[in-house]
Amino acid sequence: MIFSIEEFAINDGPGIRTTVFLKGCPLRCEWCHNPEGLSPMPQLLQKKDGAEMCGKEIEAEELANTLLRNKKIFNLNKGGVTFTGGEPLMQADFLCEVLGLIHPHIHCAIETSGYSSEITFKKVLKNMDFVLFDCKHTDDALHRKYTGVSNQPILNNLQLLKESAIEFVLRIPLIPGVNDTEENILAVSDLIFDAPNLQRVELLRYNKVAGAKYGMVGLEYKPSFDTEAEPHPITKPLIDAGIKVLVL
Repeated sequence: MIFSIEEFAINDGPGIRTTVFLKGCPLRCEWCHNPEGLSPMPQLLQKKDGAEMCGKEIEAEELANTLLRNKKIFNLNKGGVTFTGGEPLMQADFLCEVLGLIHPHIHCAIETSGYSSEITFKKVLKNMDFVLFDCKHTDDALHRKYTGVSNQPILNNLQLLKESAIEFVLRIPLIPGVNDTEENILAVSDLIFDAPNLQRVELLRYNKVAGAKYGMVGLEYKPSFDTEAEPHPITKPLIDAGIKVLVL
C-alpha cells in the first residue's frame, strides 16, 4: 500500500532519487506532517477542490518495473530509490520483495523511525545501501509521551545499524520544548560518536505548517507543545564529539 511516488527528489539520500511513500505508521508523533501516511488503509483526502483517494495497492513486480525504468538516470548521477512513509518497516515483506527485484541494480535507501523487531530490521538492511534514521528522543518516557511508543526497539536497531557497514544519516526532527535540549543532544552524541559508518547528523527544524493536512483526513492537529516557538538547534555536543552536523 503506497500513497505517493515522487521523482527527482534531492533530499532523500545521495544524488537524484525516486521516493516511494508506503502507507501506515505505528508511531503517532505529535508533529507528524504526513497524516495521510498514518493509516495503513486507503482513505479519502478532502481537498478544497474535491476529494481524492489516498492509498493504492500495488504488486511488488509492478513497483519494481516502475523504478527500474529510471536505472540509467540513477547511475548517471549516483542516485537511486528511497523508501519512506509512513513507516516502510510496517510493510517489510513487501519491501523486501521489491528490493529483491531492484537491488543491486539500483542504489536503495530507507527513511525510517527504526521502530520494528530486530529480525525485521536485519532482513530489510540486507538489501539497503543507505539509511536515513530518525531519532525522536533518547528518553523513553518522553518518547512514549510524544510518539505513543517506546524508543527501546529504535535504540536496539540503531545499535544494529552502527554495527553494520551501511552508511547512514541520523535525523532529529527538532521540536521546540520537546527534544531541542542540550541533555537530549548530548545523549544522541553518546549513542553515535563511535559509529564509523555515520555520515552526519541532520537537525530538521519543526515545520510550522505541519498541521495543514489533518483536516483532509478527518483528524485534528492538537500538539501539546508550543507550535509558535522556535526550536533551538544545539550543535556543540555533536561537534565536540567530532560529528558532522547540518541544521536544515
